[in-house]
Amino acid sequence: MGSAIQTLLEVLDLEKLEENLYRGRSPQVGWQRVFGGQVIGQALVAAARTVEERAAHSLHGYFMLPGDPSVPIVYQVDRIRDGKSFATRRVVAIQHGKAIFSMSCSFQLPEEGLDHQIPMPKVPPPEELPSEAELKTLFLNAAPEPVRRYWERERPIEIRPVDLQHYMSRDTLDPRQNVWIRATGPLPDDADIHRCVLAYASDMTLLDTSLFYHGRSIFDRDLQVASLDHALWFHRPFRADEWLLYAEDSPSASGGRGFNRGSLFSRDGRLIASVAQEGLIRLRSAPTDKGIVPKF
Repeated sequence: MGSAIQTLLEVLDLEKLEENLYRGRSPQVGWQRVFGGQVIGQALVAAARTVEERAAHSLHGYFMLPGDPSVPIVYQVDRIRDGKSFATRRVVAIQHGKAIFSMSCSFQLPEEGLDHQIPMPKVPPPEELPSEAELKTLFLNAAPEPVRRYWERERPIEIRPVDLQHYMSRDTLDPRQNVWIRATGPLPDDADIHRCVLAYASDMTLLDTSLFYHGRSIFDRDLQVASLDHALWFHRPFRADEWLLYAEDSPSASGGRGFNRGSLFSRDGRLIASVAQEGLIRLRSAPTDKGIVPKF
């Protein structure tokens, strides 16, 4: 198993402090703030450890303050309701005595019902696309220094974009993208772990989509970019260590915010999860270099 995915599994293995109270740590990789997907994944772990038999089917979270990677995060779980079929939990992530993130999530006993879904987009399979190593070889030497720092780190999730145009262009592009993702190593046969890893991964690449139409990058120095809220629905069983297609679009950007949606499909075309997120995309007054440079 790769060291990055092993580190992620360790990060998701929260320490129990007391009933309904857990502590999580952040990997020390030099980030100035905690990755939002990590907080989502850890909060889901905390909630799931207070529920028996039922599986998470939805979560809705709000980011309130940037997380400090140098200190642990405490997760406090409120057992809102335990019904016959559903259970509801509220989780608050705390650092320095303040809430940095809050999340409500719902769990359900497995049951049968009506079944339909939208079709998966027709895209090339991941084997026909450049690997991350190949993309780094092609683009990183010419990329700005912040971009190189971001992409040179070993990560627990491999990303293979179907279209590379937005990584190299400042043109106005259609605000949508298709990206294949998977964990970089095998995961345990525990459905809760796969849901938490997917929750972590679902915060990757999504906010970028709202910048395509404006020829922008999250690395532009005159942009303040951050996730504001995040919602995730689990529809069908899946494995996060197998390739999943993340089909994303951005219906709207206004008021300093960008709205983004995502649909996650298994290799055989099953819709396994849906995502919605709004992010801050505030313009700063500082100038930026608008030249044609690779954004990868």
